[in-house]
Amino acid sequence: MDNRGNFSGRIGFILAAAGSAVGLGNIWRFPYLAGENGGAIFLLVYLCCIFLLCYPVMVGEIAIGRAANRDAFGSYSKLGGKNWGYLGLFGILAGIMILSFYNVVAGWAFGYFLHISFGDLLNHENFGNFFGEYVNDIIDVSSINGLANSNLIFSLVFMALTAIIVSLGIQKGIEASTKIMMPALYLILIGIIIYSLTLPNAIEGVKFYLIPDLGELKIQTVVDGLKQAFFSLSLGMGALITYGSYLSKKENITSSAAVISMADTSVAFFAGLMVFPLVHFLAYKLEINAQEIGTSGPPLIFVVLPQIFHEMGPLLGRFIGGSFFLLVCFAALTSTISLLEVPVAYLVDQKKMNRKYVVWMVALLIFICGLPSMVSMGMIPALNKLTFYRGQDFLTFIADMSDITLTIGGCLMTIFISRRWGIHNMDAELALGNETYMQSGVRRFLHITIRWVAPILLGFLSIVIILEKFFGIANLI
Repeated sequence: MDNRGNFSGRIGFILAAAGSAVGLGNIWRFPYLAGENGGAIFLLVYLCCIFLLCYPVMVGEIAIGRAANRDAFGSYSKLGGKNWGYLGLFGILAGIMILSFYNVVAGWAFGYFLHISFGDLLNHENFGNFFGEYVNDIIDVSSINGLANSNLIFSLVFMALTAIIVSLGIQKGIEASTKIMMPALYLILIGIIIYSLTLPNAIEGVKFYLIPDLGELKIQTVVDGLKQAFFSLSLGMGALITYGSYLSKKENITSSAAVISMADTSVAFFAGLMVFPLVHFLAYKLEINAQEIGTSGPPLIFVVLPQIFHEMGPLLGRFIGGSFFLLVCFAALTSTISLLEVPVAYLVDQKKMNRKYVVWMVALLIFICGLPSMVSMGMIPALNKLTFYRGQDFLTFIADMSDITLTIGGCLMTIFISRRWGIHNMDAELALGNETYMQSGVRRFLHITIRWVAPILLGFLSIVIILEKFFGIANLI
């Protein structure tokens, strides 16, 4: 186990873990959920969920990983016994499932970056039609150009980039790449925000995003905020247990987790501050209601934003649009790295397999598992409308299953700490690198949250998601 690798220090761990948390959930999912749930009021709910629920769960996961110095399965087995190891396997399988569809969406973003920066995507008249054709353009072998524009190739290249980085190990691969991508991500994000705020009608977007309307607060807003916070921070699937296992005993877990949470939250916040001024600018240009655009759901960044970039003109639109999708690619890549590391760490730790061989084997397997999601957007009718899942497509089914597995995994993790491993053992681990922890208010807050608040809320949320997604009970509460 001595050769499994470690982060070089606190900064490397924080950047890698923040990179794991920052991803498509921040740039793609957060803005459209905020648009659907009243803007500022959703942001407020999201921030409360991060502080009251997600931060304690993050601390718990990192503590488990560092205490055991193992992968997710090995950590639960070592600290709780063989039967608890199955919870680790559950998280590993959840990570594999998430990466299988996540890589497909990341491939879309990579293709959009190339098509906007070097192609003619912004010249299309109907971006909705383009997106529909694009996600069904799996592979065209009739020409080299057709092959180069294939969605299958984009996703394959993205998975290969992920595998190359993970195969290089903890310090030379994961840590080194996130030290480059995370600062670059912030620079691009802030640059686009500055420009978007200069556009006509942008201030209306800022008002929608930052001035809460309490009349918009609904139970569904709270449920969506909880789901988004949990998904965004990569909790409940063993990623932070795995990263925690590479962390030195000298490092302060509670403060590191706080910085990671703030980094992830800041990216989501900035993403909204970038998107909503752009949305209101488009509404001004087209003389339509901004709410119609902001509530467009998942197609927001693939249909609405390209139209916005088109309105900026050929040169500026290409530059801003290309920069935006490069930002999305960076965010996605930092997350696919952590998702791939979870099953890789399991096979390296438990099966004593060679890292480089395992990385490519697992990457290929997950890529193949993602093919049904890739062809479910219309290419194969049976996967486009699942009879057992209310006529939804296969990719949506896998994405919804991910929400369920994460909340269940997080709920069981808190039960594991409070009922099996023991709060006192978590305290002992958190006290390493933090001399004041035992007398701090953070300790009391973590005790209350992990013992009672988190398991109850996450258990309730899991039931709500299952009833909503599988039985169509949207107005359950």
